[in-house]
Amino acid sequence: MTVTADVFNGLYVLDVAHHAILQVSLPDGKVDILTDDAGPSPDGIVVAPDRLYWTTMGRPHRAAVTTTNGEGWDYTDRNGSIRTARRDGSEVTELVPEGSFTTGKQLAADLDARLLYFCDREGAAVYRVGTDGSDLTALIRNQRDDTWTQECVGVAVDPGRLSNSSGGYLYWTQKGPSKGGRGRILRAGLDIPERQSAETRTDIETLFTDLPEPIDLHVEPEAGLLFWTDRGAPPAGNTLNVAPIPASGEHGSTPTVLADGFDEAIGLAVDTEGGYVYVSDLGGTIRAVPLADGADEHVVARVDGAKFTGIAGY
Repeated sequence: MTVTADVFNGLYVLDVAHHAILQVSLPDGKVDILTDDAGPSPDGIVVAPDRLYWTTMGRPHRAAVTTTNGEGWDYTDRNGSIRTARRDGSEVTELVPEGSFTTGKQLAADLDARLLYFCDREGAAVYRVGTDGSDLTALIRNQRDDTWTQECVGVAVDPGRLSNSSGGYLYWTQKGPSKGGRGRILRAGLDIPERQSAETRTDIETLFTDLPEPIDLHVEPEAGLLFWTDRGAPPAGNTLNVAPIPASGEHGSTPTVLADGFDEAIGLAVDTEGGYVYVSDLGGTIRAVPLADGADEHVVARVDGAKFTGIAGY
């Protein structure tokens, strides 16, 4: 998420291998460690004018069998958190205490309303919380099962102020099993309907189905577009995708692949003014993908031994 509509001056990216937040300047790609105290397994990040906010997945243990993340780690222990710091990486504190949910994934924000939204993968839920850490509320809560199709990963928010949508919309991914081709993108209102709950709400729409393995999301309400990364099996997986936002009651059209060949694509930061989408992957690479024909796709930064998850522009 950006703090301005101007062209990005730089990026913040999370390194899950070293529990760190890195700052990457643009356009030269210079990389600096902002903090190596980001907590266990940081995943999703948001930039505000004076602060950073990010989720942690918590401390995993070795899995006896292959898990949904396909990496042999079990994140089912309930020890996720949200943390915050100043923009210079100082004064790291817990905003939502460790153990308040299971596995923090992508983080999105409505900064005007002072609200954060995030997914809990192993908790199979989507939450909202104030930027001061108050009023943690489950908006979506699925019944997790052994199909791994109920786990929520990526999230994006349309507050409705720009798109004139009534009440705004919540978008999220359910990636399905690793390389399984059963991923989905879904939508619901920002508020739970009256006399319903996160478990029983009836306003959920399934927009896209049978995706390789969709991960992080970004919505552009004015342009009517959804962007997402996918870490599934090629050729449709390990890609950056874009598609028109479906109208109510309609199914999404086949997405356009903007770029492929990533090493487990995870995060994305969309710079509409600058004309690029920045994609981070678990291979420790950030790639700039042009939004229009004629511009060059290029690697912005590559860090040996790093595993990049969430990314945000400023």
